[in-house]
Amino acid sequence: MTEELVPAADLVARNKAQFPNESDAYRAARNALLQKEIELRRQIEAVAGMRRSLPPGGAVERAYRFVGPEGPVTLADLFGDKDTLVIYSFMYGPQRKAPFPMCTSMIGTWEGKIEDMRQRVAVAVTARSPIERLLQWKIDRGWKQIPFYSDSDGNFTRDYVSAEDADMPGYTVFTRKDGVIRHFWSEEIGFDMADPGQDPRGAVEQDALWLLLDTTPDGRGTDWYPSLHYDK
Repeated sequence: MTEELVPAADLVARNKAQFPNESDAYRAARNALLQKEIELRRQIEAVAGMRRSLPPGGAVERAYRFVGPEGPVTLADLFGDKDTLVIYSFMYGPQRKAPFPMCTSMIGTWEGKIEDMRQRVAVAVTARSPIERLLQWKIDRGWKQIPFYSDSDGNFTRDYVSAEDADMPGYTVFTRKDGVIRHFWSEEIGFDMADPGQDPRGAVEQDALWLLLDTTPDGRGTDWYPSLHYDK
């Protein structure tokens, strides 16, 4: 039985926050925003609940192979001792001179959290470039924890990221139960689904950079993007 939620407006009425020298106009506008924030939180949870309730996805019948730091591995190997595997495919194909900055930014936010993530799920980051190239980028960025694997033959990329083997980002979740690996969920909001005036992005924001900027007066901006190299 689902517990009935208190109306968001009633929760706002419980808010006792007030900051030095704020005006009545500020407080009224902030409380109106607070109501929307509560409603957004509930919408996020409702969508996550729908995702968790998806029927079983398609069984993985192909023996996908990757190349890791220690040599060849299979998709099943990437699970380790976990029943859920998250794979992020980032834009660093062999034809690209350098990784895509937005993918690099997102992966960088995982660097300090991989061990926390691995308490619950297995995580892998893959790209079409050779493993030596991926590991060099890991060194260049100063990353120590990001688990890189090369999709050297491209079979995984063509089946779960881009049928045309394009240099595209992908976020894919797999499950394993009773020895059967199944596709659970993938980000399906593509570049052609972007709203007017927005850079393409999915519904599930993965990069802490943008979440932080969304709380600031200037927001994400319209002409600023993370860089691959910074002055020390």
